[in-house]
Amino acid sequence: MVSIAAQMLEADVVTIDYRMPSRIAQALSVLRRRDRTTGDESCLMVCSGPGDLLKLLHLDQWRRRYKFIAAWVIDSFWTTHISSIVKLAGPFDQFLVTSIEDVELWMQITGVPTCWLPWGADVLGGGAMAAQRDWDLTRVGRQPPEWVDDAGTEKVSEQLGIRFRGRPPTTGLTNLENQRFLMEAYANSKYVLAFSNSVNPELYTHPTRQYVTGRWVDSLACGATVAGIRPRSETVDALLWPGATLEFPSTRRGEGLAVLAGAIASWKPELAAHHYRMALQKLDWRWRFESLATLFGVSPQALKNDLSLLRARISALDAT
Repeated sequence: MVSIAAQMLEADVVTIDYRMPSRIAQALSVLRRRDRTTGDESCLMVCSGPGDLLKLLHLDQWRRRYKFIAAWVIDSFWTTHISSIVKLAGPFDQFLVTSIEDVELWMQITGVPTCWLPWGADVLGGGAMAAQRDWDLTRVGRQPPEWVDDAGTEKVSEQLGIRFRGRPPTTGLTNLENQRFLMEAYANSKYVLAFSNSVNPELYTHPTRQYVTGRWVDSLACGATVAGIRPRSETVDALLWPGATLEFPSTRRGEGLAVLAGAIASWKPELAAHHYRMALQKLDWRWRFESLATLFGVSPQALKNDLSLLRARISALDAT
């Protein structure tokens, strides 16, 4: 996403190594506040979570260089991880969070204007609506215990006439290669397996908040229905559309495969086309970049061009 954003917004990417700023740097950030009258650049920090906000202290001349600094926090539901430095130093002008439920809370904690900018997918560049799909169900990523054994799931699936594809091997791939490989797998699948963290918790998932990740939106961008148990939240309801997920009654493999077998029997290529069209309208990253361009007061030609292509693609599908 960052790579595409840089192209669309005609911006430079600065990558900061993950390391905690020294106590001296943290103290100085509180004692020496930003001089907003001297900078002539704008900065968007893309953070995996609130803890990454402290990376700002590693940016060269951040107090004087930037006239406007915004942070887009992806796993923004970890509100307990917001550093006191952010509250005391006030280095940011705007926060963007992917969980709509946390907009008011972020503003209360930080005193900084906050708005919702949710997850997305490269639908225009990497999405698909292919009618021919070799696999009925593809497994990717974290799964409940009964779904972890791909060999066992494949055996049971064969008995039900389901073509099951286990976790695609991605060893040795770069991040970009891995993303392309997964998108190809989604585009060749009718359904992709995924469960809400509420029914499949791990140490690294939030204990109470439910949310979607890239697997959900990328699958839909490629025309695949997400099969499993959908997260329950205002954010998810705003992002996904009716029929975007196939709901299983539980995390039990046998129960899920029984539901899936019935769905596969009535699956039609029009369903993949519908998901692709809806993803273009609701999930494409370019809509998020348009919001960012408005926030920063810029109008890059590259983004204009892609938004024109995006709208043309939607119009063409509407006409069919």
